Amino acid sequence: MAYRRVLLKLSGEALMGDLGYGIDPIIVQNIAQEVAEVVASGVQVAIVVGGGNIFRGLQASAKGMERATADYVGMIATVMNAITLQDALEQKNVPTRVQTAIAMQEVAEPYIRRRAIRHLEKGRVVIFGAGSGNPFFTTDTAAALRAAEIDAEVIFKATKVDGVYDSDPKQNPDAKRYESLTYTHVLTEDLRVMDSTAIAMCRENDIPIIVFDLSGQGNIQRVIAGEKIGTIVGGSCEVR
Repeated sequence: MAYRRVLLKLSGEALMGDLGYGIDPIIVQNIAQEVAEVVASGVQVAIVVGGGNIFRGLQASAKGMERATADYVGMIATVMNAITLQDALEQKNVPTRVQTAIAMQEVAEPYIRRRAIRHLEKGRVVIFGAGSGNPFFTTDTAAALRAAEIDAEVIFKATKVDGVYDSDPKQNPDAKRYESLTYTHVLTEDLRVMDSTAIAMCRENDIPIIVFDLSGQGNIQRVIAGEKIGTIVGGSCEVR
C-alpha cells in the first residue's frame, strides 16, 4: 500500500445507495469488506462519516428550524451511521472504535486525540462521529480537522462521481474531469470538492485530498494502494 495512515471521508448519501432515505445494508457491507482488506494489508484507517442520508441540518434550517439545533440533530445522525458501519466492520472481524465529538458514553467513546492515535497504532479502525461537535461546520471540515490531528497522510473523499469536474457532469455532458488540482484553484473556482474551510485547513497542513467514485468495485483498495483514480488536490499538484 502507498500509505501508512489515511482518513476516509464517507458522505451519508454514500451509505444510502439508490434508496431515497436511510442506509443500504449491501452498500455498508461492501464498504466494510474493502476497508477490512485494506486494514489487513497494514494500513491504519480512520473514517469520518456524514449524516445526510438521515438528516441535513442546512436544509432543515432553510425550512425554518434554528440552525444550531438543526446542526446538532445532523451530528446525531452521523453517529447512527458510525455505529452501523462499526457493526458491519466487526462482522468482518475488524476491531473498531467509534469516537464522538458529543458525549454519548453508552454507545461510543468521547473523542480523545491520543486515544484515537493509539487505537490506530493497534490496528483498529476509528470512526469519528458527530462531526467536530460544533454547529455551523460540516463533516468535511471535521474530516480535515481529524486528519490533521491524527497526522493522516491523505484524505480520501468517497463520492458518487469519479472525480472533480468543472461543472456538473449530470447536467453538462461536456463537463471536464480534472486529474489534479491545487487548493487555490479549488477555492477560486468554487469547485466544491469540500467546503472552503476544509480546503483551507488541508492547504495549511499540506494534506492532499483524493476524490474518487465509491461505487466502483474495489475502488477503496485501489486508491489506497496508490492507483491513479479520481482527482487529487494538493499543494504541489498542477491543474490538469
